[in-house]
Amino acid sequence: MKRVSIVAVTSMVALSLISSLSSSAFASEKSSKGKSAPALKCRPTSAVGHPAIRVGIPTIKKVTPNYTFTFTTNCGDIVIAADGASAPMTTTAMAYLAKQGFFDQTLCHRLTTAGIFVLQCGDPTATGTGGPNWQGYRDENLPAQPTKENPTDYPAGIVAMANSGPNTNGSQFFLVYANTSLPPSYTRWGVITKGLDIVKAIAAQGTTTGGQDGTPKQTIAIEKVTVR
Repeated sequence: MKRVSIVAVTSMVALSLISSLSSSAFASEKSSKGKSAPALKCRPTSAVGHPAIRVGIPTIKKVTPNYTFTFTTNCGDIVIAADGASAPMTTTAMAYLAKQGFFDQTLCHRLTTAGIFVLQCGDPTATGTGGPNWQGYRDENLPAQPTKENPTDYPAGIVAMANSGPNTNGSQFFLVYANTSLPPSYTRWGVITKGLDIVKAIAAQGTTTGGQDGTPKQTIAIEKVTVR
């Protein structure tokens, strides 16, 4: 199966830029009240890569509630406000998968730290190629083509679907932790309302190899997801 990626030219773009995030920079970051940002506290996890559970095909609704997803991770809660009005198919599918336990005990398998600033999750196999036993629902809520005047189409806090081409959405998604420019090919379906500091802290620790694209050095696992 073709690797599900954010964009095929990630590594090429990454070579041209250096991430401004570092462990020391995050540790010294001040809040609006002048206090240091809280240190990252992650618990051990038993999550490992595993075959995806088989699930039925969800009934995609044209009108979808603006669900709130709470991803309980070993490093703290990440809360996402979904945009059911702009991405009804995606929101329906992601809520269905979450309620089936598809994301439980899964690892966020990919971190990019230069040029493209995202943490990618949603693959139970943790290989970058996994997903549900169905895929292919259409892209939604794509941004306009970026311009020189407005180059950032995936700003910090946006949650979008990873894919392997047009209309190949499945379960993999990425959390944007710093303003990022990408081709307008990835469905934007939500915004992080709590826990962006967790994603930034994970990014500050880099990858297991020290490279700009790879497995996060700090293991972060989705223990469970609640949807309301």
